[in-house]
Amino acid sequence: MNVSVFIATSLDGFIARENGDLDWLPDPGDGKEDYGYREFMDTVDILVMGRNTFEKVLSFGQWPYEDKPVVVLSSIPFEIPRDISETVESKSCSPTELVKYLSTRGANHVYIDGGKTIQGFMNEGLIQQIIITRVPVLIGSGISLFGRLNKDVKLHHVETRTFSTGLVQSTYKVCE
Repeated sequence: MNVSVFIATSLDGFIARENGDLDWLPDPGDGKEDYGYREFMDTVDILVMGRNTFEKVLSFGQWPYEDKPVVVLSSIPFEIPRDISETVESKSCSPTELVKYLSTRGANHVYIDGGKTIQGFMNEGLIQQIIITRVPVLIGSGISLFGRLNKDVKLHHVETRTFSTGLVQSTYKVCE
């Protein structure tokens, strides 16, 4: 199974402001460029995110993942809106346990989203690919993409793409 991260950061390495706001990100609805997101999502079987990320996505109004299965990791119970309950489920387990579960469901490519969730999967050595799009803005403080890691994680640079908007996207494979 391939486990990937596809995420944007500010140039100073934050995925959101301290309060979770994403107002510094370019407007994804402008239709000009999706930075490879649709192509990436077409390869994904299941998306995994933490509850905070789930709640942030719900605040966007329209559910962006259509019929793509989503697993929300949370240690506390929460409500899944009825209109997405067919494709969204909640789990309270370790990343390793979740990967085993998803493997039994036949998942080949899992997309991990959300700071704490990414950190948990990274600390358990479960992520193979990281795609980071750096947005040319400094926000000074916020939620760090990786935070504290249990050990150094060596990466192999695969490619870097630049966009006319100033965004720079790098793909890395995690070395074993």
